[in-house]
Amino acid sequence: MNQPDPFVMESKQLKVLFLAAEAEPFVKVGGLGDVAGSLPSAIRSLSDLDSTRDDYENGFIDIRMAIPYHGSMQAKQFPVQLIGEFPVQFKGVDVATKAFQYLHNGLPVYFIASPQISSGSSVYSSDSRIDLEKYTFFSLASIKLLQVLGWSPDIFHANDWHTAVAVYLLSLKNWRTALPNRIRTIMEVHNLPYTGPSSGELLLQTGISIPDESPLPEDKNDLPLPLGLLGADHIVTVSPTYAKEIQTPEFGAGLDVFLQSRSEDISGILNGIDYIVWDPMKDPALVQNFNEKNIKDRRKNKLALQREFDLDASVEIPLMVMINRLDYQKGVDLLPATIRILNHSHNISLLFWQLIILGTGESSIERAVRNLENEFSNRVRAVIRFDPELSRRIFSGADMILIPSRYEPCGLTQMIAMRYGCVPIARSTGGLVDTIKDYDSVEESTGFLFTNSDPIDFANKIGTALEVFENKRLWNKLVVRGMNTDFSWNRSASRYRKLYRYLTSDGN
Repeated sequence: MNQPDPFVMESKQLKVLFLAAEAEPFVKVGGLGDVAGSLPSAIRSLSDLDSTRDDYENGFIDIRMAIPYHGSMQAKQFPVQLIGEFPVQFKGVDVATKAFQYLHNGLPVYFIASPQISSGSSVYSSDSRIDLEKYTFFSLASIKLLQVLGWSPDIFHANDWHTAVAVYLLSLKNWRTALPNRIRTIMEVHNLPYTGPSSGELLLQTGISIPDESPLPEDKNDLPLPLGLLGADHIVTVSPTYAKEIQTPEFGAGLDVFLQSRSEDISGILNGIDYIVWDPMKDPALVQNFNEKNIKDRRKNKLALQREFDLDASVEIPLMVMINRLDYQKGVDLLPATIRILNHSHNISLLFWQLIILGTGESSIERAVRNLENEFSNRVRAVIRFDPELSRRIFSGADMILIPSRYEPCGLTQMIAMRYGCVPIARSTGGLVDTIKDYDSVEESTGFLFTNSDPIDFANKIGTALEVFENKRLWNKLVVRGMNTDFSWNRSASRYRKLYRYLTSDGN
């Protein structure tokens, strides 16, 4: 086999800097940490595979990641290498900044450290002003880092409001001309309502002006995420359906008209999950490992889970679960009324079920969930804590997972659940629509979707699922189809790579 010509490889090489506030395995608070911890490596791995091809048609993508060097990360003592010390002008003062490099499975990761970034141990503060200064500084430092490295990317891929100021800066003429080549920018939206706090005063103190006039609504004109959306060459959301939803008044967070004006520059690319991290055949947290070829082994996990929570242990009793942040967005407040509707059903098959709830969140919803446990003490269990290992046992043993989100940009819970043989019952919104095929055809369905955010619709769909559960042949087909659905990052990585190539094509 002919080896690729190294000069051809170099000419086709595309450089990408991926920017995020958090990333596994370094630091993780929410879903962004999962995405940033997996996607860049998947894109790089996909390129490595392609580099063995004779025609080398896709070329190698030199993707690297930069994240803040949070205090909590420093305590973990990763074997980092200092690669540069440089000043970053911030609020009229030169701030001493350091950049460290860590090679993670072949992916270069840059940790940026300064007093603004590393003084506290938490990734996010309860004080929005502290976060604004921290992440505005990180945005400035990430651009300065390029000069220190002597490496200028073709694509600057930023995530959420914490990195949006960098995208805005790269849209300004004086910042663009200071760099050796044109950089195309991607602003990725993981949750649109989280726009960040007002930044106009801070930006002015740092010598950065906000636009006097722009297509943005007046009340959004100095918020980090809207500024990033204004300056970006392309906007990405984490699912195709959410890309459409954010252009509507219901989901647009006041930015729908502006986003409609940029509709041709908006893409939706579904998130994925790490199939090494989430593998029921090798997961050490499970009582019994299994895969789609031996789902009968899964019963041992269910029985163990029922015993762990002092519930009647029987594979014939449908076991529902909810693993979620307990807040309004996730629709958890619908649950008490929904369960009471089920309990008053005249259909005898709907009266036998069990429910385990795991999560933390708003105090009023936590109380409502505890009250539900007291009301149905023989079959409802509430665990008010964050417990990743318990969640794995729950995924592996439960029959159904309830996801009544009012909106859901993508969601990873349903993907993990299906990977572990747990069938989702979810609201028809965002990424839930893109990942779950509703029960309307035995040959295609992988779960159950309901339309309206109300207890009646929710209860009716649970009722449908409970009825299907009684037919083990149909139910097992649902389980296996869900387990066989491809939610791997390779699928998503391929779409990002095509977007990168498109943005750097001659026509762009």
